[in-house]
Amino acid sequence: MTRDDTTLTRSSGNVFVDLGFAEPEARVHKMRSELMIAIEKMIADQHLSQTEAAQVLKVSQSRVSDLRRGKVEKFSLDMLVTFAARMGRKVQIKVA
Repeated sequence: MTRDDTTLTRSSGNVFVDLGFAEPEARVHKMRSELMIAIEKMIADQHLSQTEAAQVLKVSQSRVSDLRRGKVEKFSLDMLVTFAARMGRKVQIKVA
């Protein structure tokens, strides 16, 4: 591929909108992915193995693996808020 073959498209600010999801669904996907990233960071900051994280989150190790692999579709927003609480954190949702 040469430089002339490349087309750049400005992002909307939400990759899920850019991928074709409807705006309401894209917003939920973005919230879930951001919360998943934050939970993964909490796990990393505490130097927890997947097994240890599973114990804290009260799920199987395979669920922690799904979280680490970014499988957004496998986690509801409600479940991710619960995970954050189990990690000792609060989640605030702001309506604008």
